[in-house]
Formats: sequence, C-alpha cells, structure tokens
Amino acid sequence: MIIGIVGIGLIGGSFAKAYKAFSDNEIYALDTNQTMLELALLTKAVDKPLSIENMADCDCIFITLYPKDTIKWLEENSKYISEKTLVMDCCGVKESVCKAGFRLAKKYGFTFVGGHPMAGSQYSGFKYSKETLFKDASIIVVPEDHNNLDILQRVKNTLKPLQFAHFTISTAEKHDAMIAFTSQMPHLVSNAFIKSPTALEHKGYSAGSLKDFTRVAYLNEDMWAELFLENKTALSHELDILISSLNEYKDALDSNNFETLKETLSQGKNCKIEVDIQCK
Repeated sequence: MIIGIVGIGLIGGSFAKAYKAFSDNEIYALDTNQTMLELALLTKAVDKPLSIENMADCDCIFITLYPKDTIKWLEENSKYISEKTLVMDCCGVKESVCKAGFRLAKKYGFTFVGGHPMAGSQYSGFKYSKETLFKDASIIVVPEDHNNLDILQRVKNTLKPLQFAHFTISTAEKHDAMIAFTSQMPHLVSNAFIKSPTALEHKGYSAGSLKDFTRVAYLNEDMWAELFLENKTALSHELDILISSLNEYKDALDSNNFETLKETLSQGKNCKIEVDIQCK
C-alpha cells in the first residue's frame, strides 16, 4: 500500500517508522516544518513528500495534527483524496473532528474513520518518534457505521504493521467522555499539583510516587489547551467530581475527624480495587 501521513511529529513519525520497519508499504508525508520532513526523508522513514499531485495514490492517509488543524486540512484537501482511500485522524478528541470528517467523506466519496492511538510521550517531535511506540498499545476507532464490518476489518488490516494489541470501537461522544477522565484529567491534575512551591524543595524527600504522578505535567501546552477546550463540558464535569472529593478530605482534616478521614480513604481504596477487577 501507499500510506500518506499528514504531520510527521511524534505520532506521525512513529507511524512512518513502524510501517517501514514492519511492512513493505511506501510512505508519503507532509509537514509544515520542512526541516523535520527533510530529516524523515533523510533517515528513510518517509519515501517521498505527500502533495496534492500524489494524494490520490494513497490507500490510506493518517492525519496527525491538532483538532482544528485536522479539520482545516480536511476542508482544504478532501477534494484531492481518492474514493479508494481510507482516511483516519489521530486526534485526542473526536466529536468535532468526526463530524467534519464524516461530512466531507460523504461529499467526496472516500472513507473516514476517527482514530485515537493510546500511546505517546511527554516529549513531542519527530526525533522522539519510534517504530515500537504502538506495540501492544490500544487504539480507539470511531466509525460512522458500527455495523459495517468490512470497514472495521479494513481498518484492522491497515493498522496491522503498527502492532496494536487492542481495538476499542466507540462513538465520538463516548470517546470524549471517557478521555476526559482517563487522559485529560491526569494531565491537568499533574500540571496543577506541581505548581506547589514545596515542589522546589522535594530533593531528598521524594520517592517514585512523586516522579510517577508528575511525569505528565511536562506537556505540550498548545496541544493540551486546545484538547481541553474542545472537550470542556466533559472535562469540567470530571473536575467537579474531583473537587467535591478533595473537599471531603479537606473537611475531615480541618475538623480533625479521624473516622471520617479513614472512611474517605477506605472508599478510595475500594474504588481502586473494584476498578482493577473490572478492567482486568
């Protein structure tokens, strides 16, 4: 196949490297950062630049841009995409992107499927991409028609060289509600937590828990600000739940209430046990 990749950063670069390492597919790519694209070509992760002249040759096109840029790119380039082509975005939110993707796919005849690889890094850019980034990871797939088994099988076959271990089929609405909790909240809470002035004095007083908890505080603020605002209703809902829970701990502390604090901690532990059992 000929694989087109729009955006050759961490995710797009890892797509390219995986396809080159684990298949004989040909890779076309484009990026607004010409230096990054030239590096991808020089290291043979990419065979040639993707352009409006060769876009129709692609069997699959992955769009690995921010949500607004993804929609803009689709609006400007859908007319160049062949009806044979499978197009998949890789954004961290799905409602707005899938709405645009499904609409344009109907207009121009190609197949659009929403996608979200559940793998990444706190670092961004092609230099951090790697061929095994998606190995044994999960990917969320958002088709317009959940009953179209041919399209779902086509997606699985196309993604096979990336070595995903799990496929979750979802709606855009369900995806965004779940991602608010599983991905966006950890980044937001970690980023807020590290702002304590005490953090500057942690050396010699901290172990693995601090490092683990604050790893994703180091984030791409441009990308995450856009993702948060795109999903603000679901994220705000999860924040309300967390703030309410934190106030329970604070009230127990301020009132020096051992039994209430113990019960609150026990509830959290039991929730963790239940989650681990349910998600085995």
